[in-house]
Amino acid sequence: MQPMAGTTRDLRADLFRGIALWFIFIDHVPGNALGWFTLRNIAFADATELFVFLAGYAGGIAYGRQMERDGWLFAAARVMGRVGTLYVAHIFLFVVFTAQVGFSAARLDRGMYLDELQMDALGADPYQALLHALLLSFQPAFLNILPLYVALMAIFALVMPLLRWPWLLLGLSALGYALVRATGINLPSVNGEGWYFNPFAWQILYMCGAVVGFAPHGGRPILLPWRWWGAALCALLLLPCAGTMLAVWHAPDWLAQLPGPWATFLDGVDKTALHPLRLLSLLALAYLAAHLLPRGARLLEGRLARLFILLGQQSLPVFCAGIFLSFLGRLALEADDRGPMQLAVNVAGLAALAGVAWLSRWYDRRVSGARKPLPLAPVADRA
Repeated sequence: MQPMAGTTRDLRADLFRGIALWFIFIDHVPGNALGWFTLRNIAFADATELFVFLAGYAGGIAYGRQMERDGWLFAAARVMGRVGTLYVAHIFLFVVFTAQVGFSAARLDRGMYLDELQMDALGADPYQALLHALLLSFQPAFLNILPLYVALMAIFALVMPLLRWPWLLLGLSALGYALVRATGINLPSVNGEGWYFNPFAWQILYMCGAVVGFAPHGGRPILLPWRWWGAALCALLLLPCAGTMLAVWHAPDWLAQLPGPWATFLDGVDKTALHPLRLLSLLALAYLAAHLLPRGARLLEGRLARLFILLGQQSLPVFCAGIFLSFLGRLALEADDRGPMQLAVNVAGLAALAGVAWLSRWYDRRVSGARKPLPLAPVADRA
């Protein structure tokens, strides 16, 4: 990989995180034609894996640097402060999204919304469902990514000192991942099946990102250097995955006719416990992207790149807005799914996400400016 210094922001991470947020919006709109061109069509990984890896990478840079400067306890406190922010954002999003879906289901007489988005528990026992929502054990569809992020950051706060021994951290993380894959250990959920994204499995992806981002004592992080055979191995993994996923989405009848246990095998590439092929696909993509897009590439200065960099730098408000907007996009395409409406939904959605990101950045800058002490007036003026 290209050297990623721990002293300056890596705009590539912001760029890819912004693209992941855009893909999440697209993939959450059923019938969206742009959904044919997102990451899930060409790899066993999708925008969720990309988002988690980049979250770990950003955490390794920011909180690792904080730990080196101020010690583990202070850095862990900062991480837990972020956990609190994410938890509050999730509860706010839960209330807004469930109200949005419930109102639409009642107004349009489409109870299927509640079933499809796994919100039946609200109708059966709303008070119990709200309690489970506060405990993060009730996670309707689309509302399971932030709880995963909360759990991963809480785990990271505990193991952060091991960033100084990255191979030990990765070894322990891999051991925990293997244990989860073997036993199915998971956190409890209201449906009795555990969390949709098992944090004890997904932690390995977060830790890989954190190790890549962490630079001890201002040095360089552990990186995998560019090797032609490394790129070839990545291609050997990704090209069959791309062909398989294109068949899954666009030629399922042909795929079902393949001899042998291929259909059963593909059904086993689960997302809950992060199947190894999903993990390896994302790591291969990260290896290639880090080398093929240098840190100072001119591409990062383009207008379109700057737009997605802005989205990535304001990821939390953009993610929450994207969940809300994706359901509005669904309603629009159910009314009319022809080309003009497809264009309107995607252009308006991207513009709205950009507006949310711009407002969030503007507010952050105003708050930062307000925290600076005001200059004192001359003594004569104060008299």
